Amino acid sequence: MIIPGADTQAFAAALAAETDERLARVEYERFPDGEHVVRLPEAVAGERAVVVASTVDSDAHVQALQLQDAAREAGAGEVVTVLPYMGYARQDEAFRAGEPVSSRAMARAISTGTDRVITVNPHEPAVCEFFDVPTTDVDAAGVLADPLPENLADPLFLSPDEGAIDLAVTTRDGYGEGETDYFEKDRDYDSGDVQITPSDAPVEGRDVVLVDDIIATGSTMSESVEVLTERDARRVFVTCVHPMLAGNALTKLSVAGVEAVYGTDTLERAVSEVSAAPVVAAEL
Repeated sequence: MIIPGADTQAFAAALAAETDERLARVEYERFPDGEHVVRLPEAVAGERAVVVASTVDSDAHVQALQLQDAAREAGAGEVVTVLPYMGYARQDEAFRAGEPVSSRAMARAISTGTDRVITVNPHEPAVCEFFDVPTTDVDAAGVLADPLPENLADPLFLSPDEGAIDLAVTTRDGYGEGETDYFEKDRDYDSGDVQITPSDAPVEGRDVVLVDDIIATGSTMSESVEVLTERDARRVFVTCVHPMLAGNALTKLSVAGVEAVYGTDTLERAVSEVSAAPVVAAEL
């Protein structure tokens, strides 16, 4: 049985179709005092229950824990928790004195109610080590090539920093042709400012595909787009696994001159053009 979180219903439905498993009819409610409750009317009776919940905020974390417990209460023989998007994954260390390692705290909490965890492109893969149960991270970057136009002009797949170059390579391989490169990016954690140094790769007259794991505010990505536009790139496309797109991120990208933005359904947004469910289904 596939058990969807409230914020991950489309992904869960796609996963149910891929695995040919039934999709649970979960009920979600919030009480006047702000507390959540979920209801799973169907019995699982010794079956495997797959809780699918992108932990997009603190409420979603609470709901994921409740879904795990509801699955056990309904008689699940095994509980697998799929986190298409794992919240707090960027808080993988204590950056200042007195801070928690938030991703570790969240991972430990989720571990208490599950036998296994599957994540999709966590921002820091090392966070998988924080879970107390077997945890696998799967790479959905290959599906980002699917919505790209055919016959891109001398395509260059470019990541915003060296750490994301593997995503650019995987997306390029999915597309079938093109070069890869990356920007240099330095972040000041005290001020939050990010400085971008342009890549040396020639972009004039070429179609450039920017690839990243997550786009949150869009500030860094829009700066990258502006640099490429100034250097006479033919067109600039933006792709990401997790299209958080908080606030006016899409507007920033549009103003910067992006041709189109594509993401997966790990976070269900208007730009979620392709599903990461097949990658998770293969791991299940």
